[in-house]
Amino acid sequence: MAVLVPVLLIGFGATALADTASGAATNPPPGATPQGDATKGGQIYSQSGCAGCHGAALEGGVGAKLNPIQKLPGVADPLDPAYLVQTITNGRSGDPGFSAAMPPKGGSPTLTAQDIQDLAAFIIQSNKAANQPLSPTDLARSTVFWVSVGVAGMVIVAWLLAVYNMRWIARRARARSGGT
Repeated sequence: MAVLVPVLLIGFGATALADTASGAATNPPPGATPQGDATKGGQIYSQSGCAGCHGAALEGGVGAKLNPIQKLPGVADPLDPAYLVQTITNGRSGDPGFSAAMPPKGGSPTLTAQDIQDLAAFIIQSNKAANQPLSPTDLARSTVFWVSVGVAGMVIVAWLLAVYNMRWIARRARARSGGT
C-alpha cells in the first residue's frame, strides 16, 4: 500500500495534467462569433435605453435577463449571434412572464446594423466573462490536486504520529528496564 498509493496518485496526476487532443482549444464554427465590437456594444447598451428594461448589469427586469442569458421558449441557443441580431432587429413578444414585448431595435430606431452587431457581441462577451463551470479536464486536475494534498497531509500526520509513538514506546521500555 505504501508504494501503490503514491504510484496511483502520480499516474492519475500525470493523466489529468497531460494535454489531450480533446482538451485543446477548438476554433468556433463559422458564424458563431458576431462581427461586432463588444466595447462599443456596451456603450450602445448604456446609451440606447436597453438598460431600462434589461437592467444596467444585464440582470433583467421588465425585459429578459441577459447575463446569464435567460433561455426563452422556442430558443435553442440564446447566445447564437444570428438569434441575438434577429431579436434585437425585429423585437420579440409573447414570452410568458413578461408584461411588455421587446420593440424592434429596442425602441431605438436610430440603431444601425453595425450597432446591433456590437450589442450582440457585448451580450455574448458578458456571458462568456461570467463564471463558467469547470471543463471536465479542469475538474479532473482540480480533483487530483486536492486529493493529492489530502493524502500527503494524511501521510505527514501518520508519520508524525508514528515518530511520537516510537519515542513513547522507547521511553516506556527504558522506564521498565530501570534506565533513564
